[in-house]
Amino acid sequence: MLKRFMPSAHVKSIYEITPDKLLEQGVKGIITDLDNTLVSWDTPDATQEVIDWLAAMKASGIKVSVLSNNNEQRVKIFCAPLGTPYVFSARKPLTKSFKRAAREMNLEKENIVVIGDQLLTDVLGGNSAGFNTILVVPIVKTDGRITRFNRMIERRLLNHFRKKGLIEWEE
Repeated sequence: MLKRFMPSAHVKSIYEITPDKLLEQGVKGIITDLDNTLVSWDTPDATQEVIDWLAAMKASGIKVSVLSNNNEQRVKIFCAPLGTPYVFSARKPLTKSFKRAAREMNLEKENIVVIGDQLLTDVLGGNSAGFNTILVVPIVKTDGRITRFNRMIERRLLNHFRKKGLIEWEE
C-alpha cells in the first residue's frame, strides 16, 4: 500500500528535470502540477524561468500538460498565455484526470512522467494511474488549509521512507 506514495524520483525543483534526462528515459510527455510545483500557489503568472523551462521541453518535442485541483480561472490565467494544455478541478489523486491528460497527449503511460510537490495528490494519483512520478520540493512553505493537513501526513510518509533508506529528502 505505501509503495503508491513512493515517487519514482525526487528533485529539489523542476529545473533539475531536463529534456535530455527525460528523453534518455523515453519520456515524451509531462503531466505537471501547478501550485508549488511550477510557481508558488499565490503567484498567478509563469516566471521567466518557468517559461524558459517549458520552452526547452517543447523545443525537445516533449509535450507538457498542467493538471491542477485548482479552479478554472486560476489554471487558465497561468496556462493560456503559454499555450499549455491544462485540466482544472482535477480531483487528484483520482486517476480519471491523469488518464484524460495522457489521452489528450496521445502518448502511452510509459512515455509520460507526472511531476508534483505532494505525495497525497500528485504522486499517489500518478502512481495509481500507472505513470512514473517525480516529487519536487514545494516552492514555498505556506499552503492552503487542506494542503496543510496533507503535509502533516506527507511528513510522516517521508520520514518512514527516509528511515527505510528508500528516499533522501531535503526541504
